[in-house]
Amino acid sequence: MKIRHSAALPLALAAVLLAGCSGSEKAGDEAQNEAAAESAASPENGAHADEEGEIDLSADQIRKAGIELVRVIRNGGGALTLPATIEGDPQGMQVVSAAIGGRVVSLTRNLGQSVGRGQTLAIIESREAATLNAEIEAARARLALAESNLRREQRLFKERVSPEQDLIAARTVATEARIALRLAQQQLSAAGGGGGALNRIAIRAPLSGQVVARSVTLGQTVAADAELFRVADLGRVAVTLALSPADAGKVRPGSRIEVVAGDRRSVAQVDFVSPILDETTRLATVIALIDNRAGQWRVGEPVTTSIQLAGGGASALLVPQSAVQTVEGRSTVFVRTEHGFKATPVTLGSPNRDNVVVTSGLKGDELLAGPNSFTLKAELGKGEAEHGH
Repeated sequence: MKIRHSAALPLALAAVLLAGCSGSEKAGDEAQNEAAAESAASPENGAHADEEGEIDLSADQIRKAGIELVRVIRNGGGALTLPATIEGDPQGMQVVSAAIGGRVVSLTRNLGQSVGRGQTLAIIESREAATLNAEIEAARARLALAESNLRREQRLFKERVSPEQDLIAARTVATEARIALRLAQQQLSAAGGGGGALNRIAIRAPLSGQVVARSVTLGQTVAADAELFRVADLGRVAVTLALSPADAGKVRPGSRIEVVAGDRRSVAQVDFVSPILDETTRLATVIALIDNRAGQWRVGEPVTTSIQLAGGGASALLVPQSAVQTVEGRSTVFVRTEHGFKATPVTLGSPNRDNVVVTSGLKGDELLAGPNSFTLKAELGKGEAEHGH
């Protein structure tokens, strides 16, 4: 069964639908003849030698046909395949709040923008900020006076004019003034630091990353400890799984978890296995981290995870049920090739949620047509009809 298909998939599919819906054999023949003529005129036709059951399609044609690509998932008797959601690394995300209340007079970052550690995110204007800054100025003035008195007492003591006790007292006052200034500066730093005026403080980023949430607007009056931003370092993201106590006992920190979404695949590493069960679900939480420096994963994105449990049996393969079509009475998947897709018969095992086990026919590293793969089945059937199969 050698099939040569045109580069115009939508036109060929339209011919099949027209022939099936009109009920007129003549109309169907005319549509098929038109598709054949278009195929013969295509510059891509004949560019590659067709193999058995292969359909030539470009990446643009695949996109226009609405065909989504999916990966084969490795699984088996000792593995679990579970849905999950990409989350921010718990240790790489921080809430930025206002240490004191006031009115927001400046915002320097918006959602999605990058920020470095210590850079200003917002400026708040308030009377409490004025008090903190005033205390620093007063402490600085007292320290300058105390240091001046200490220098005078040192000179007088050296000239044998003042007794040593006066020198000790002056030294003590200067030390206390330094402590008072340092305390006032730390209080301002805890509130956010200087904001360019006595009645302003700056709200600074606690880590480098991206602004992933902003719950404040310019001119808004905020209370102390109110959340203003969330900053996340998305160089690492996480997936959280809920496992039964028996399965969680077979997982250790450092275990590998495969994360799949469409044609993307990553390996996550287990970072935490909770020793405590959730009070409601009675399941154990497992958190795995993914290296996301390439930026291929987004927080909130749904994924499929596969984790191999210790002591598990032989591995098998899983494919989404949407990728399986019946062709000539056999279960078939369409494997992505350099020039399109290859119809590949497979042997199926038991279903696993939205997936089905494949016991033979695949190696495990293939990229398949998933949702809308039925359009390839229709095209394959049309090609067989044209060649008299």
